[in-house]
Amino acid sequence: MTNGATTVTFSAPAGASPGQRSTTMAQALNAALRDALRDDPTVHIMGEDVGALGGVFRITDGLAAEFGSDRCADTPLAEAGILGTAVGMAMNGLRPVVEMQFDSFAYPAFEQLVSHVARMRNRTQGRMTLPLTIRIPYGGGIGAVEHHSDSSEAYYMHTPGLHLVCPATHADAYGLLRQSIASDDPVVFLEPKRLYWSKDQWSSDSSEQVDPAGVAAVRRSGTSATLITYGPSLPLCMAAAEAAVEEGWQLEVVDLRSLVPFDDETVCAAVRRTGRAVVVHESAGFAGAGAEIAARITERCFHHLEAPILRVAGLDIPYPPPMLEGRHLPSVDRILDAVARLQWETDIRRGEVHVAGL
Repeated sequence: MTNGATTVTFSAPAGASPGQRSTTMAQALNAALRDALRDDPTVHIMGEDVGALGGVFRITDGLAAEFGSDRCADTPLAEAGILGTAVGMAMNGLRPVVEMQFDSFAYPAFEQLVSHVARMRNRTQGRMTLPLTIRIPYGGGIGAVEHHSDSSEAYYMHTPGLHLVCPATHADAYGLLRQSIASDDPVVFLEPKRLYWSKDQWSSDSSEQVDPAGVAAVRRSGTSATLITYGPSLPLCMAAAEAAVEEGWQLEVVDLRSLVPFDDETVCAAVRRTGRAVVVHESAGFAGAGAEIAARITERCFHHLEAPILRVAGLDIPYPPPMLEGRHLPSVDRILDAVARLQWETDIRRGEVHVAGL
């Protein structure tokens, strides 16, 4: 994104008392939108049911009442029309923030995204920017039906001209959304649905420095292997790292925070420290985000690798019914199995294990 580190001020959710309190990621996102509307009159929110209802997940709760229905507007059920309208708004000096109600609901707008949103700056040789933020509740883990649990990040990663952000903490949910809205480039902002109701101590009365998108964060240090993840899979990786201690493994956990731009420096430094890497994400493994991440690491860290880079991802199938999603999504056991395989591969390379035929 074009802006650097941003100092953001947290607004207390409705009814909040000053100081630290346990709040949800949904409230942090709501505060980011409220502060953006308050600070910049060119910011407009639009989407299906975002007005009086406050959105399906209540992320825009209370905003229409506070700022008016022209600043937080309900739209028809027409995603291509919503995004096309937002393109025109952005071309004419506004900063629209679009909500796509669910991840798979964004597909009808994909033509607008690829043909216009991602290309406008290049098409006009930099004379016209599109300060447009596209919020997408995404991912599984909530027991939803088909078309409500997709992880579509690979499509957006493969579309030059877009920034792609995915927070996993309350601070990042607030700070990265504020940065996205302030950016002069279009941003696809993926919001992990399973983390909307996660609780954390959230500072409502002080400023907090948030690193810019494109800078990954090392959430846990370790020496045995590096887990690389983002968004909804971060808590899973942290749980796996905690469980791995019983096996004698110290796992390092890297939270990418954004997929475009991508922080090669932090990721590669972490992999060089451990010599082993596992990429974890919910989307299908074949041609997914993990494939690109593994390729980048291999190109930059080949001589530091003790074992092949492994991926723990969703299965290569359409999203299953709710009762089966637990078998489809990554799990702590699958992550630990991958780490065990890394150790086995390392032992083979060092000649500590003999495999017949090798």
